Amino acid sequence: MMNYAIVEHGGKQYRVSPGDELVVERTEPGLKAGDSLDFERVMLVSQDDDVRVGKPIVEGAIVKSTVVDDFRGDKLIVFKKKRRKGYKRTQGHRQDYYRVQVESIKA
Repeated sequence: MMNYAIVEHGGKQYRVSPGDELVVERTEPGLKAGDSLDFERVMLVSQDDDVRVGKPIVEGAIVKSTVVDDFRGDKLIVFKKKRRKGYKRTQGHRQDYYRVQVESIKA
């Protein structure tokens, strides 16, 4: 059986296992490559045949990970328009992300 956990970060849920690499939103600015990022909102932990489901989070569970890289996503164009009123607004957005490597799941 594989050990895995479901964590919440930045309003999204991720299924993670030790050794996984995933891209999450940058919610804690200032972290560089090599820094640790811990996920404390763990919704579910599965270790061997034992599955623990939180209500809504599993008490005492933590997923430790290390920041591999910080980068910015592609540019998105936000365009608003009201027809026949002469109203147009264009705005760009680039989201900041961390690429993290999951180290361990402690429950």
